[in-house]
Amino acid sequence: MSSAETATRRPSAGLALLGSELSVLFRRRRTWAMLAAVALIPILLAVALRLSSGTVEPGEGPPFLDRVTQNGLFVGFTAMVVAIPLFLPLTIGVVAGDTIAGEASLGTLRYLLVSPAGRIRLLLVKYAGAAAFCFVATLTLIVAGAVIGASLFPIGPVTLLSGDVISVPESAGRSVLVACYVSVSLLGLCAIGLFISTLTSVPVGAMAATVVVSVISQILGVLPQLSWLHPWLFTHYWLGFAGLLSQPLDASTFADNALLQGGYILVFGALAYGRFASKDILS
Repeated sequence: MSSAETATRRPSAGLALLGSELSVLFRRRRTWAMLAAVALIPILLAVALRLSSGTVEPGEGPPFLDRVTQNGLFVGFTAMVVAIPLFLPLTIGVVAGDTIAGEASLGTLRYLLVSPAGRIRLLLVKYAGAAAFCFVATLTLIVAGAVIGASLFPIGPVTLLSGDVISVPESAGRSVLVACYVSVSLLGLCAIGLFISTLTSVPVGAMAATVVVSVISQILGVLPQLSWLHPWLFTHYWLGFAGLLSQPLDASTFADNALLQGGYILVFGALAYGRFASKDILS
């Protein structure tokens, strides 16, 4: 086979591998169970508020909670704030921790590497699958929040944090931006989970370690004695999407967050490759 034919086949082989990875990921019952659990967060929140006889005072509970009964579109925003510290990292930890360790535990990793996949390509495909789950999970939460909010509460123009009022279609666009922001925030955790997954053939251990790293980072982020470290923690900007709910829209934090997560992706991606490239799998 000529080098030109090989070069032509390589991109198509990578796309086929990615398609196979996404198909396997989103056909798993575990994946759908986690997405259903994520969708339950805004549903339970909205139902609890609907059945509650009392009113929520401003500043009481999670951000935006006091606005939910006036406008159901705030259900998704409130649920996102509730889900970011634990529920979303938990699902991401399960998916990212299973990327390599899951294949190793099943004995399928060696067969994947016997095919023309290559270790770099396999790592990229596994990471892309975990990243895709990030976006699907956050969009699921936002969409479920919008649906249950519209079902149980009035829907109308949204008053932003800056005091400006925007239309319902524009608020839907802001919701998608928030979902994208949170998805990008979780990409660094995906890279950490991918690296941890290369260290073991026990997927449960990799999943648990990824979630623990997330918890530790959040704990370090609230200690004032470590304020010098806070801007370097991958969880630092997780709740920093307030600028997306202001007028004019402020995307500066989005850019800072993306830059930080990109750094984690590069560092832990390199570590994952360094470990995976030297790992004896085929023997």
